[in-house]
Amino acid sequence: MTESASPYMSHPRIMVLGVQPGTPPFRIVEIDGQVVGEARTVTDVLHAAAAFGITVHDLDDPDVVRWVGGDKFTWTVRRAPRVRREGSRRH
Repeated sequence: MTESASPYMSHPRIMVLGVQPGTPPFRIVEIDGQVVGEARTVTDVLHAAAAFGITVHDLDDPDVVRWVGGDKFTWTVRRAPRVRREGSRRH
């Protein structure tokens, strides 16, 4: 694959990492490659951005924010589905 044929990958200033277990669960926020804090809501992400002089007009714009392990609506830990073992059926 040539470089011109590769998909465009943006490098936004804000990166919101996957949900971490906690009470309540949280997501780590990075700005310009540096960890700046934890977010428990979208509002926390906006406050972190504002503290670094970044105005966010569209949380869905991948050139502004990259959401890892979910989107702006993902704030709980996803659990893997339980696998039912043979012979362990309930009646």
